[in-house]
Amino acid sequence: MRRREFIAGLGGAAAWPLVARAQQADRVRHVGALMNGDPGDAVGQGDLMAFRQGLMELGWIEGRNIDIELRWPGGDVERAQTFAKELVGLRPDVLLVRTTPAADALKKETSTIPIVLVNVVEPVEQGFVQSLARPGGNITGFTNFEESVGGKMLQLLKEVDPRIKRVAVIYNPQTAPFGGLYFRSVESAASVLAVEPGTMLVQSAADIEAAITAFARQPGGGVVAIPDSFTVHHRDLLIALAARYRLPSIYAYIQASIGGLMTYTVDTRDLMHRAAGYIDRILKGEKPAELAVQQPARFNLVINLKTAKALGLTVPQTLLVAADEVIE
Repeated sequence: MRRREFIAGLGGAAAWPLVARAQQADRVRHVGALMNGDPGDAVGQGDLMAFRQGLMELGWIEGRNIDIELRWPGGDVERAQTFAKELVGLRPDVLLVRTTPAADALKKETSTIPIVLVNVVEPVEQGFVQSLARPGGNITGFTNFEESVGGKMLQLLKEVDPRIKRVAVIYNPQTAPFGGLYFRSVESAASVLAVEPGTMLVQSAADIEAAITAFARQPGGGVVAIPDSFTVHHRDLLIALAARYRLPSIYAYIQASIGGLMTYTVDTRDLMHRAAGYIDRILKGEKPAELAVQQPARFNLVINLKTAKALGLTVPQTLLVAADEVIE
């Protein structure tokens, strides 16, 4: 049962030929969007619809006064770099980017085209902006990190399965260079919850299988999958391994809807909807340097009762009431 829904937007992104761009420069504005995941990814498509809806509410209609050129790197750092170069080469009016590696790739390609970040962790620490309040360059946007979120994920997992004594935070350090921030948050909560924390660093599907297989050899384990385009790309494998080894796991994207036990995440559709507002302001003349980087305002908790039952877990009623969605 879903308690909060975003309005679905329009479908179909259009690329713009350079000739048409020159002919219509007086009335059509161009956005280059470097997404995460693949075109068939439900998370990315839902977020894209929220972005398009936000633009439409502000009077920007695709094919009439705005075009969006999309690239989907699928959690591949090298592909993100290639796509960043392509998009900058098209000379769009503004760029939208959804992940930290992709943002880094765009930053290396341009210091003049405005860039709006979404789902980027600690943009000051990563060198994208000078400060949250005064970004100071051509980049601004929306961070998806709040200091307690990793600890909150562990707390929720422990509530569902009090037997958990060990937890592994899984991520790829190339696609999630901010992983240490999440681990420190998990580590802080682990000391209170009597859980032994550790990391599971992976860079291939084979790494994921080997690491989870080894981790599952001892009882009392649980897995926290932080926001990472690589692990999202391999979500089916993660969910299958968690089911095979009966490992309670919590994810940072909507994996609960496709068989994962729980999802606790920043409401990325909300961030993308808000990003449309920054795109609008930039297209109307405001400078990214003067638009404060905003932090997440909404989080979603999704619980899959079917998966909980398969794992022999009983979800507390307090969590069921608090959840934004319960899959039965």
